[in-house]
Amino acid sequence: MLLRLQQAAVPGRLCSLTGELAAGQLLHVAGPNGAGKSTLLSVIAGLQHGSGRVLLDEQPLSHWNSALLARVRGWLPQQQAPLSQMPVWHYIRLHLKQAGTQADARISTLLQRLQLQDKLACSLTRLSGGEWQRVRLAAVCVQIDPHVNSHGRLLILDEPMTALDIAQQKAVDELIADLCAAGISVIASSHDLNHSLQQADRVWLMDRGQVIAQGEPSDVLTPQRLTPLYQVAFRQLELEGRTLLTVLP
Repeated sequence: MLLRLQQAAVPGRLCSLTGELAAGQLLHVAGPNGAGKSTLLSVIAGLQHGSGRVLLDEQPLSHWNSALLARVRGWLPQQQAPLSQMPVWHYIRLHLKQAGTQADARISTLLQRLQLQDKLACSLTRLSGGEWQRVRLAAVCVQIDPHVNSHGRLLILDEPMTALDIAQQKAVDELIADLCAAGISVIASSHDLNHSLQQADRVWLMDRGQVIAQGEPSDVLTPQRLTPLYQVAFRQLELEGRTLLTVLP
């Protein structure tokens, strides 16, 4: 297993959790606002400490120095203001250990896929909300992309679809799928339950700082479990061979 949590907890914020994630899997962390998703992701990223252990490649996160950890895992926080007026290309290059022709080619490919190829020279402070989100995504993806970083293993994304339209969300989904196919494990928080049903390999469902269920999306995201959690009535539908969740009026 790439990632193991052994009774990981943060007093008052995250209840004891044991779980694991294999290489190349996409895990969605779902649950209502305030459920503890961001706290859990920051613990996995090595940015918040508590009790228990988090193992990455069978090594406790506490044994990783910050420089090596940054080569192995990428981290996208839920909110982050542009740090300066630096151009987009400079910001993305800051996420690379080494620059070169291969890295430049990969950056160009990522920017094209995220519809940002015309923003290279643009100042960060002049980007729209959706553009800034995609620039941040491009930066953390290239940070652990196996094409330019043989050490990349894990990508952690806190609400990565914020401010993105449907076409941009599809582009991010395809990019994440390619990273998983290359052996990168991806953990993302999500409020879109149907998106999790269709895209995730695994789901951890949270409530008040506790993971109340974990497993395959169709086993975790059921009306029986979601209705009391969200306090609205869910119904499960089948449409063109896909399972969908809807809320009853």
